[in-house]
Amino acid sequence: MAISLAALLGVQALKLRKSGLAETTWHQDIHWVAVTEQEDPQRFLNGGELVLTTGMRLRTAPEQRRFVRQVQRAGAVGIGFGTGLTHEEVPPALIAEANRWGLPVVEVPYETPFIAIGKLVADAQSADHYAKLERLIAGHQILARALLTGGGLSELLRHLGSMLRTDIILTQFTAQLYNSAAGNPSPTADGWASYPIPTGRRDACTLWVRKPFEDSGIVNYAQNLISVELNNMMKQRQSQRALSGQVLEDVIHGTLEPSEASRRLAGIGVNSTRKNVVLLAESAAHQKQLVSSSLPPELELGVTAVVGKDLITVVLDDGSGSGALAKRLSDHLAEAGIHATIGIGGAYTKPNGLRWSYFEARDAASRGLPVNEPERLSLTSLLLASEDVPLADMANESLNPLRTFDATHGAELMITLESYLGNNGSVAAVAEALTLHRNTVRYRLAQITEMTGYDPSITADRVQLWLALAVSRLGARHAGR
Repeated sequence: MAISLAALLGVQALKLRKSGLAETTWHQDIHWVAVTEQEDPQRFLNGGELVLTTGMRLRTAPEQRRFVRQVQRAGAVGIGFGTGLTHEEVPPALIAEANRWGLPVVEVPYETPFIAIGKLVADAQSADHYAKLERLIAGHQILARALLTGGGLSELLRHLGSMLRTDIILTQFTAQLYNSAAGNPSPTADGWASYPIPTGRRDACTLWVRKPFEDSGIVNYAQNLISVELNNMMKQRQSQRALSGQVLEDVIHGTLEPSEASRRLAGIGVNSTRKNVVLLAESAAHQKQLVSSSLPPELELGVTAVVGKDLITVVLDDGSGSGALAKRLSDHLAEAGIHATIGIGGAYTKPNGLRWSYFEARDAASRGLPVNEPERLSLTSLLLASEDVPLADMANESLNPLRTFDATHGAELMITLESYLGNNGSVAAVAEALTLHRNTVRYRLAQITEMTGYDPSITADRVQLWLALAVSRLGARHAGR
């Protein structure tokens, strides 16, 4: 271990003797030994040295006092004055000045070479270095074992805090993944040292270590381990989401019997006997980052999957907490630089309830707000959301003749049809709304019947045309997001 002046004096072979009364740095570790005969050695010192001199140039009392002041200002731990060469004893003026400034002085007799002192200090420094190195290697092994034995990040960080004898916090954006401090405080730049954890992805974290602590290099190693573990977690997350997505897609498309759907949902962690809520996140600009992004801790207990291009999270909830969870998810993604819209489904039991919640969440997300609460889902929205029903093609088949005619002749058959259906089949209301003669409205309705094969005055045909228009509007809204 590093050695102090007090310990040096205890080495009988050196025959050192204490001069003066000062003991301010008597037990402070000696960083190095500096041998000098300079009158002003201050510029050659870095602090923490034991300065050895024979006083060859220190002939007068003023020179001796000035020498002491320069050594003290440089931050040395003491002076070793060699006697028997230039001076037979340590000069009284030097001792008096050293006492005044609290700087210890030891007498080095002629028979003790300065190199013996230097070698003893160097050996102590070397032993200290090797001891620290051994502790560092042991620390590396402990941290690596924490991961390799399945302890994960929490076990690694627990060991790290024990080694540093301080509190540890790991944050991801503003969320805390780990906090060993009582009361789970938020770290601040004043009281905590921060270390970025680079992963090359948007889930980068920050390691916070409460001050004060002594870092022997273990924190740097911990940074690397945390980075590796975060990447492993990301790959596991992607694989799990892909597997869960396959199950959810089968449930959403209705291709499974209820009992089989319940069994497969249970296999990925969804209890369909209780109420579940679907949260759907979509992002056209950051789709790749979205599906592999981490989630806030509040959603970690849910089941997350990739369905199509969307990120789906199924959470056990009766609907009372889904709004707050969706807001937390939206904030988390925004902090990661991912601009997404979140749709919330209703809370239902059974596999069919999960389907319904998904379609509600998808329909809600189409409104484009950061967080979109569920609304009553129309039959049109549900049919359009189901990929098994080619409703969009049916709508286009019904309306395209009218669109083509309007584009070719500058007519307004589509506008007339929308107004007629919106006014519950009242010719008078359409004429007033479009500033047309009633006969003109009737003529246009006859043209619509001839081109589409559906008579708006007949209830069944009117429903077909209304459904086609509703699907057309909803499809345009989906295409624009």
